[in-house]
Amino acid sequence: MTASDTKASTGDIQDKEIVFSKVLKAGSRIYYIDVKRSRKEDLYITITESKRISAKEEEVPRYEKHKLFLYKEDFDKFKEGLNEALDFIEQAE
Repeated sequence: MTASDTKASTGDIQDKEIVFSKVLKAGSRIYYIDVKRSRKEDLYITITESKRISAKEEEVPRYEKHKLFLYKEDFDKFKEGLNEALDFIEQAE
């Protein structure tokens, strides 16, 4: 088994836990919204922000990532808080 085989098989294992995925490109940022299944079969959401931080185009690209985990018991509170924030912004404009 080669290093690339190991990487591919590891990726396959990780991909099996993702049951839904959405990619949102927004300027220099990319957002990944994934629904995953836990070992206990519970569904949860991960939101990952990936931002390119390389200073020059000729450099090897480097990315800064931030990840947020949302669990089922928090979905309603998160939706409510996010909707309140969005409503506030819409009213302020």
